Amino acid sequence: MLLRRADSVSVIGAALLARTAGAGHRTIAADNGRPVSTVRGWLRRFGRRAEQLRALFTSLLHALDASAGSLLPTGSTVSDALAAIGAAAAAAVRLLGPRCPWQFTAAASGGLLLAPGLAVRSVRNTS
Repeated sequence: MLLRRADSVSVIGAALLARTAGAGHRTIAADNGRPVSTVRGWLRRFGRRAEQLRALFTSLLHALDASAGSLLPTGSTVSDALAAIGAAAAAAVRLLGPRCPWQFTAAASGGLLLAPGLAVRSVRNTS
């Protein structure tokens, strides 16, 4: 779960992925049985936080897999952030075993993936 969100992180994550695939907020809302305003809010909030989240999950990726290469930019901050989340989640699965990628994302962000105005803590390697 994410802070102050009634819907599961898997539902929100699916909406984010659908948006990068070209679906609009009305279509995503209808497909998921959610209010249009709710889905629009998720997409807007993620868009505002995308660069911060891209940086966080790129750091996590390299903390989990020191041999991971650079992530190539896609031309969209939102797509770049989702690519970093996906790569970090895949590295976590390789290292820690099977996990739901969106549950990993919620835990790694401290539940703050869509939180308003709250800073997501960066990863520090203390080893």
